[in-house]
Parts: sequence; C-alpha cells; structure tokens
Amino acid sequence: MKIGIAFDLKPKGPLPEGAPDDLHEEFDSPATIQAIAEAIRAMGHTPVELGDGRELLTKLLADPPDLVFNLAEGTGTSRNREARVPAVCEMLGIPHTGSDVLTLALCLDKDMCRRTVQDANVVVPEGLFISLPDGDYDGDYQEFPGMVEETGLKLPLIAKPVWEGSSKGIRATSLIERLEDVGPTVVRLCNEYNQGVLLEEFIAGEEVTVGVVGNDPPRVIGCMRVVPKQKTDRFVYSLEVKRDWERRVSYETPAKLPHETIVAIETAALEAFEILGCRDLARIDFRVRDGVPYFLEANPLPGLNPDSGDLLLICKAMGISHAELIKTVITEAMARIGMK
Repeated sequence: MKIGIAFDLKPKGPLPEGAPDDLHEEFDSPATIQAIAEAIRAMGHTPVELGDGRELLTKLLADPPDLVFNLAEGTGTSRNREARVPAVCEMLGIPHTGSDVLTLALCLDKDMCRRTVQDANVVVPEGLFISLPDGDYDGDYQEFPGMVEETGLKLPLIAKPVWEGSSKGIRATSLIERLEDVGPTVVRLCNEYNQGVLLEEFIAGEEVTVGVVGNDPPRVIGCMRVVPKQKTDRFVYSLEVKRDWERRVSYETPAKLPHETIVAIETAALEAFEILGCRDLARIDFRVRDGVPYFLEANPLPGLNPDSGDLLLICKAMGISHAELIKTVITEAMARIGMK
C-alpha cells in the first residue's frame, strides 16, 4: 500500500520582516518526516512525501496514494489552516489518518474549542475572547480593564493568540498580574499574530498533558506532568520553557498524582476527545488545581518528533517506540475506514 505523508517543513533562511520568531514553531524537521517514513516502510508499505500546499495538490492529483498520513499544520493565520489537507482528501475521496475537517478547525480555535468541551461538563478556566478591528489599534487601552471586570475574570490571567498551537505567542509576558497590563498585552498579540486573543484565568497548579489513541473506544496511553525545576506558583509552560526544556523542566510519566486525580484527568481527556470528534490520536492539555483538571486545549495534530515531542516523551516512558506509535495511528485509521 502507498501511504503519502502530508507535512510542513521548517523553511531555511531568515523570517519575513516583522514576523514573530515563533512563526514556524509548529513545522517539522526532516528527521521527523524520515522517522515516519521508516516506520511506514517497516510496516511493509511504501511512503511518499507529499509536503503541503500546491506541491501536495499536484501529487495527489497526479498519483493519489491509498492513504494520507497527515501532520500538516498549514501556513498563515487562518483558523482553518490545519483543516486544509483533510478537506482536499475528502474532496478527492482519499482516506487519511487523524481527525477530519471540522475537528481540526474547531480545535485550532481555542475559544470555540473550550466552549465545546464545556458542553460535555469538562471544566475550563473562566475566559474572555477579544478581537480587535483590522489594522493597528491606536486606542489608549482604557476599555480593557472594564472588559475583564464585567466578565468577573480574576487576576492573574494568561493571554494567548486564539488560533495558534505549539505555544506560539505564549511567553512569560503572557502572564498578566495587573489590570493595566491587559490592554498592552492583548494589542501586542493581536498585532503580532493577526488574530484575536483569548484571556483565561491562570490556574495555579500542575501542568499535565495526556496522550490518547484509538477510536472504538479511544484509550489513554499515559499522563505526563511537566514539573518546573525552579519551584514557583506562577509556572507558565511557555515557548521559552519548551525551547529550553532540558534545563528548566522535568517530564514525569506516569504523573505522580493521587489515583483519584489521575482518574479525573483521564476521564476529562477522553470526554474532550470524543465531544471534539478527535480520531486516531490527540494530545489533551490540562492544569490541575485541588484535584480538578481544567481543560486548556486539544491538539489533534500533536508533534511527532521522535526525540522531543510531548506525545513521544509519554510514549517513551510507557515503553512505546516511535515506530509503534506510527503503526498504531495507521492501524487505527485503517480499521476506522474499513481498509484491510
């Protein structure tokens, strides 16, 4: 069977002028694509690199594969960018791994995603979505404290670009301790990332991420706690931390938390996975305070770098190799589709 790999590589060379330095943070390295291709080959299939964008379209039309292994994040700032490959595959009648168009678009939009999981009685932090008019904001920031006070949001807050992943835009400066800092932080993020901003109550507690695979039923493969090496009640799992993880955090799998807390986290992860319509695999992130897991986001296109992706760190600790994870995703997708 021929399996095409849809992906975005981190481009070489300087970033466009004025672009944030995390513009390509979600994109993959050649080593990741090579590792996935080797896993596909070990299964007895033929891997074909499709890339993304026009290159992918040309290859799909000229010589369609039997299955597309999708990890393409899409370019730009559209909230639909992660859904483009599934949309094309659906239109052309080519099956693919992972979640469908609706789920990928929904999960990328942090505000809509949190409201959806809330409908399944999964606890989320209190939040407020702010979208500014097109163009640079030239106001005096006076309206922002009132927005926060009207919704009852309590400080401190975390500010996030609403349509990004891989902690893009989430820095140490995203933690807001004072009302007068809300306006400057929101405006800066809106202008840098060309999208709205989600403000959420900061949950002072444990940072936990959960790996989920399968479909009928989905199953948790492990819970990982991210432990800061320097103790603080204001820990933010920011981009700076992720880029310097070996020095700044420890990854603990299985998470050393009370049994009832682990059960609550795993239950919430599976409920979020199902109500969001995730398929085959996902990573679900939480903050845990007083034993209660607060949903942060779902990533149905988790990073698959064999050495540093959070999902792969969970797998390694649970005795699952990179090749075994890729095989599981493909096997689950084939079973779901009805392919032999």
